[in-house]
Amino acid sequence: MTAGYRYNVEVQHLLVSPAHAYFGRAREGAADVPTTDADQVEMVAGKGIVGDRFFGKAAHMDAAVTLFAVEALEAMAAELGAGPFDPLLTRRNVVLRGAHLAPLLGGEFALESRGDVVRLKAGRPANPCAWMDQMLAPGAHKAMRGRGGVRCQVISGGILHRGPAVLASPVPLDPESAGTPTLLRASRLP
Repeated sequence: MTAGYRYNVEVQHLLVSPAHAYFGRAREGAADVPTTDADQVEMVAGKGIVGDRFFGKAAHMDAAVTLFAVEALEAMAAELGAGPFDPLLTRRNVVLRGAHLAPLLGGEFALESRGDVVRLKAGRPANPCAWMDQMLAPGAHKAMRGRGGVRCQVISGGILHRGPAVLASPVPLDPESAGTPTLLRASRLP
């Protein structure tokens, strides 16, 4: 991957949870599962984040890590007249500030933090679940459509740290559009 564009971003949250809180729980309600907002996470190629619910699961190899722009959550809160919302309630693994994610779909990119480089492939949109209406605010499920983030495969692993980072992209991004809903279609990146 040749990264022609570099963007300063901030890794604000790194969510690691060994179990699902919402998936398959329509009748029981959200599960009370241990969740860590880590200072750093270890990402393993082809497996995901060590200790997370999707780590090494065959059905999720191409989408084991979810990236999310916090600007999307802030825009949703403003639109709904609610919030501020806790980003961890979205259950996204990596919450970034300053990252326009939609153009990355279908291609590889890298996150660099404290000298470590993790390469990812953005495979598909991270569609919101109906739980967002209960966990964030009524209307949040609909408001999150088109800006729920991207589900990624780890191409080359390493340590991702909370704090300042660089997003290296093969395509130009518009950080000002990070919170704007987008019709997410997989693009064909180099």
